[in-house]
Amino acid sequence: MTETILVLNAGSSSIKFALYPAAQTPSSPLIRGKIKGIGRAPEFNAVDISGRNIDKGPLAAIEVTSDHQHLTSLLLDWLDVHDQDNNVVAIGHRVVHGGREYATPVKISIEILQELRQFVSLAPLHQPHNLAPIDALIKRNRDLLQVACFDTAFHRTQLHLAELFALPRHLTDEGIIRYGFHGLSYQYISSILPKTLGEKAEGRIVVAHLGNGASLCAMQNRKSVATSMGFTALDGLVMGTRCGTLDPGVVLYFMQERGMNEEEIQRLLYNDSGLLGVSGISNNMQVLLESDHAHAKEAIDLFCYRAACEIASLMVPLKGLEGIVFTAGIGENSAPIRAQICANLEWLGVNLDSEANQSNAHIISGANSEIVVSVIPTDEESVIADATFNILQHGNE
Repeated sequence: MTETILVLNAGSSSIKFALYPAAQTPSSPLIRGKIKGIGRAPEFNAVDISGRNIDKGPLAAIEVTSDHQHLTSLLLDWLDVHDQDNNVVAIGHRVVHGGREYATPVKISIEILQELRQFVSLAPLHQPHNLAPIDALIKRNRDLLQVACFDTAFHRTQLHLAELFALPRHLTDEGIIRYGFHGLSYQYISSILPKTLGEKAEGRIVVAHLGNGASLCAMQNRKSVATSMGFTALDGLVMGTRCGTLDPGVVLYFMQERGMNEEEIQRLLYNDSGLLGVSGISNNMQVLLESDHAHAKEAIDLFCYRAACEIASLMVPLKGLEGIVFTAGIGENSAPIRAQICANLEWLGVNLDSEANQSNAHIISGANSEIVVSVIPTDEESVIADATFNILQHGNE
């Protein structure tokens, strides 16, 4: 029987998973799949190493009421039936917030799980769903090795000034700082940058992780120097349903003049804003690109304008800029969005090769561009698999 590592990447409405061999440093997954539409219209799909669809079995019809814990159990049951030759010996999880304390992956214990619950209010759309599968698996098999990999960890190399808010010092000491997120994605990009950029990989690079959640990371020597997200995953760029950077006085106005409570404000800022709020149509960038409505165009324009502004601002901690890397769903697949963001940066000498951009090539900048522009698909699951493999082999060393 082959020993395997299962990776779970649980989001608010999906659970992505991948199964890797545990006998060697993980490379390509044996199985990769996703349960999407949780809470609305759940749908399960999985493919094997050759890309062929795998029989869904009991997951062909999932009840709308199924939550993350129940779906995790169903997924494990499906793996037991489908892959009887494989034995899952460790499970790695994406956990969005690790606070200041967790800067590296850790073996999960009941005590650590309790500590991670303290960060739920800092990532309300993510942390509860990240932790739900861990709970389900502890109930299923308390002795199974589980590993938490943190989206905040990659940014612990940030410049000290990049972390600070201009708040009373005692609040900073209590941990109210800019943490940054999407770290697993940035860690993967940093690991493979030399394959695409060669010697420039060690230079001054801004990586744009653009999806329903979106952020930027300024890297030098392939380490995080600064990032657009802050204390929570609400800050920075315009996102699918999140507002991004907002004058805190607006929140005070909502409370004092509109009489809005905490729950109403949270829903407004996290669920009803961003591309969805500005367009009034959708949080899906492709839907907006295909729309001829003026509000859809305005949402796209704002998304691209804010992204270009934030890229330019990251030139301060970097003291210049040598490369821009686009990744994640929008960054990897939307040529029009990449083109519009880069058009806002032409004054920097950014120039795209339109044909390369349309084909999502690895290098999309033109021959005369002063800044190299690249498209690199991210792979958070492989980062989690590597970390889980290392702890399986060596423990928390």
